[in-house]
Amino acid sequence: MSTLTEVASGYQAGRTLPLRVELVRQLKRRRTLVMGAILAVLPFVLLVAFAIGGEPEGGDRITLLDTATASGANFAAVNLFVSAGFLLVIPVALFCGDTVASEAGWSSLRYLLAAPVPRARLLWSKLVVGLGLSLAAMVLLPVVALAVGTAAYGWGPLAIPTGGSLDAGTAAQRLVVVVGYIFVSQLVTAGLAFWLSTKTDAPLGAVGGAVGLTIVGNVLDAVTALGDWRHFLPAHWQFAWADAVQPTPEWSGMIQGAAISVTYAVVLFALAFRGFARKDVVS
Repeated sequence: MSTLTEVASGYQAGRTLPLRVELVRQLKRRRTLVMGAILAVLPFVLLVAFAIGGEPEGGDRITLLDTATASGANFAAVNLFVSAGFLLVIPVALFCGDTVASEAGWSSLRYLLAAPVPRARLLWSKLVVGLGLSLAAMVLLPVVALAVGTAAYGWGPLAIPTGGSLDAGTAAQRLVVVVGYIFVSQLVTAGLAFWLSTKTDAPLGAVGGAVGLTIVGNVLDAVTALGDWRHFLPAHWQFAWADAVQPTPEWSGMIQGAAISVTYAVVLFALAFRGFARKDVVS
């Protein structure tokens, strides 16, 4: 008795669920549009807040927030500073955690696999699109902030709280580095969200779980009793990008933070692919 091994003519596993198709599907979703709108509106909210609050009063210690109205570059840097710790965590968790779990919640996951879309191909397409949208969210905020800040405060050098400044061209380059580092530092949240998304049929559970665990990491980093153990927490390095907006940038903290984040992320992504390959998909 022979085994039927033929497949449909022209079928190629590598061409199933193209990235373009998955990207269009995700861009059309309401949560993508809402998240984009929130990030685009934030610079305007901060602009109004600084207008109402007036000029910073100053003090013995000048912070980055005190220089927000110095130039468009400063305003963009402040937007990143106030958002990196929590707000930018949400789109990463949303775009990477909602992706597989939502298909299971809609009971369409098994139909995708029956198309047939190989499991690894399905996860790869969704992960690439999720990370791409996360990066787009992180680029959108400073771009809008730079435009709004330049219109309100002018195009000029980035004033450094500790003294000195960076010319506008150098400041723009450094902000690109900052955005890149923030994206890499958020790969841990992306990994957590994506792994949880392969474990549950509830998108809210995956997204909320990733955000919750990220917050726990921030809380643990605040526990000074942990000493050097905090260096193994991704949260410990989340603001290391501040070293890039100095007259002489210091890269050691960013290198250590990137290494920690990438290591955790690779492990979590591997767990997601390994677990999903063995999962009994019934939804």
